[in-house]
Formats: sequence, C-alpha cells, structure tokens
Amino acid sequence: MSLLFVCPATSTLLAGQAPVSAAAQAASQPSTAGPAFSWQQIQDRFQQSNPTLRAGAIGIDESRAQEITAHLRPNPTLTLFADQFTLFHSPLQPVANLYPDVTFNYLHERDHKRELRTDSAKAGTEISTSNQADLLRNLNYALRAAFVQVLQSKAIQALTKENLGYYDHVLQVSRDRFHAGDIAQVDLDRLELGRVQYEADFEAADVNLRTSKIQLLQLLNDRTPVDTFDVTGPFAFQDALQPLETYHQTALMVRPDLRAATQVVDKARIDHRLAIANGSTDPTFGVDAAHQPNPLNSYVGLSVTFPLRIFDRNQGEKQRTLLDIDLQQRQLDAATAQVFADVDSSYATVDSQLHLLRPYKDKYLNLAVSARDTISFSYQHGGASLLDFLQAENDYRGIQLGYLNLVGAYLTAAAQMNQAVGREVLQ
Repeated sequence: MSLLFVCPATSTLLAGQAPVSAAAQAASQPSTAGPAFSWQQIQDRFQQSNPTLRAGAIGIDESRAQEITAHLRPNPTLTLFADQFTLFHSPLQPVANLYPDVTFNYLHERDHKRELRTDSAKAGTEISTSNQADLLRNLNYALRAAFVQVLQSKAIQALTKENLGYYDHVLQVSRDRFHAGDIAQVDLDRLELGRVQYEADFEAADVNLRTSKIQLLQLLNDRTPVDTFDVTGPFAFQDALQPLETYHQTALMVRPDLRAATQVVDKARIDHRLAIANGSTDPTFGVDAAHQPNPLNSYVGLSVTFPLRIFDRNQGEKQRTLLDIDLQQRQLDAATAQVFADVDSSYATVDSQLHLLRPYKDKYLNLAVSARDTISFSYQHGGASLLDFLQAENDYRGIQLGYLNLVGAYLTAAAQMNQAVGREVLQ
C-alpha cells in the first residue's frame, strides 16, 4: 500500500525533511547548461563591465587631472621691444638708431593661493571617489535584488516541477483506480483538468526565470545567451539580526554618501580660505634690459608692480563661500538624518520578514506536508473526497509558494539593509 507514495518528487517529503528542500537546493545548484556564477563572481564582473560604474571611474580621473591644473604656477611673460626705426630720415640705415628692449615679468601669488587651489582640487577628487563608492552601493542593491530574483525564480521553477511530478504520480494512481472501477469517470476527468494549473505554473515559472536572468545580464552588460547563463547561491534566511544601534554606528562610519557630505563641508572651508587669499594683492616682478645707441649706453632695470585694489571685487565671493560652509553643514545634517531613516526602515522590513518566516519554518511547512500526504493517502484509498484532495493540494502549493516568496522578500530586504548600512551585514 505504501509503495504508491514512493516517487522522486515525494520521497524526500515522506522522509520527514523540509518540504521546500528540493526547491531551495535547486536555487543553489548550477544547471547543466553552463558554469554558474556565485554572488562574489557576479560582483566582480559587474564592477568590471557595468557602463555606469566605468563612467564614474572616468569622472575620478578627470578630477585628478584638475589637480594638475590647480597646481600649476603662473607663467612668466617675455616682452621683446624694438623702437626708433629710421625708415624715413635714413632709409639706407633703418636700424642705425634702433632701441631694443627685453622685459621679463613674473606674477608672484601670495597667501598660498596655489596650495589652496591644489587642496580644493584634491578635496574635489575625494568627493568624486566617495560619490563613486556611493554609486556602487546603490547599484549593488539593484544587482543583489536581480541576483536574488534569479535564485527565487529557480526555486519556484523547481517547486512547480516537483508539484507537477507529484500530481502526475497521483494522476497515474487514479487512472489505475478508474480502470479497476474504484472511482468514477467524472472524478478522473476533474483530476485530468486539474493538471492544467500545474502545467501553467511550471511554464510561468520558466518564463519568470528567463526574464530574471535577462535583467541580471543587462546590469552586467553581458550578451551571454540566457540558456547558458546561471547563478548559484544559498536561498534561505538567517535569523541573526543584531541590535538596531549596531547598524546605526556601522552606517555612520562606512556610508560613502555621508562621507562625501563631510568632504563637501571640508572643501567649502578650503574654498572660503581661497576666496580670502584671492583678495590679497599679488605683485609682479620684472627685469628689463635695453641698449641705447645714441648716446651709446646699455642698462638693466628692475620693477615691481602692485595692482591698486581700490575696489575689492572679491567681497561677494568671500561672503558666498562663507555662506556655503553653513549650507553644506545643513546638508550634512540632512544626510545624517537620512542614514538613520534608511537603517530604521530597512531594519523594520527585515524584522517583519523574519516574523513571517519563523512560523512557516517551525509550523506551517510541516503541517502542509502532513495534510497533503494524509488527504492524498485517504483519497487514494477511498477515505476522502476528490474535493478534499484538490483543496489539500491547493493549500500545499500555496504554502510552499508563499514560503519561497517570503524567503525572496527577506533576501531583498537584507540587500536593502546592506545598502542602508553601506556594506554587507546580512547574507
């Protein structure tokens, strides 16, 4: 009698194992179509090939190039002067009374203008680097969500395949019972029609899996055929949430957008000092040499030129940069508040998913297996009605699918938590 229930799709369930073990294992196992990539391998490929990240890296190089420009010294000027050409009075000797003069001038920048410009440019590079890290943080969330979606789709596809195999086994037993005269034709027909739903579930799961892979390949900027692309990784939840304050402190230390906001405040202070320095007077030192033919005489002269700053046109820039310090400080406060809000929100989401998953793992999954197997056994031996069997099958399928969706939601929430904190704190 018990041999009726031993089949590849149900033997693990009847042995008392977790009812979604086959689906969860399918999500973590590579397919035979090609090599499967782990999460770390996907991250490495993403950082190497994503066009948005590569464009951001070019932006950092541009900032470093601006450091070179900011560090340049003023170029000296050389003036060559010739006067007293005698073109009309002595056309045969036009240069007899030529008066040549050579002048060399150099602007000397005071109050460390060049150093402050360099510091401002370096601060800009640091901000660009932090912004690039923040871009990677946000894109990593999208990448992780797409990766989890592929794992979830693989698990659901394995689940629908397992359910279809189990239903086919029960359907074959029902055909044998019909031929033996144990059930009516109408009951067999209803069972045959019920297979349509399982077929539809499997086909929908297959389409969702292909779509999920396409979205992940798009983020990787990869043209690998979908049939030869696969990923592998654990599709399960970990009930190891730390206290909220721990994540707050970690986020304050590592969030790149918060670091960038702090660096913007520092740059604003440097720019204010530069604006004050630009208000100082820069002298121009000059050396000139000339030869005077009549009377014959040669000389060398020195000069120092000071601009008269009667109207200081830099006062507005000094005031603007001073106000900008306060503005950037307020934005830093807003960024800090956003960090706390992100961590609190993602923490609440993860905690909510864990509250939903715990009863599934401790109670509902086992109950669904027990109810389905009991009703199925009773139906095949005439102890339960067809309606009871179909309802038990539907409940079992719903519990399994609900659990897999909750695991996927948890892993997505964990990715959101990692994004909020600024590094991977949940797997």
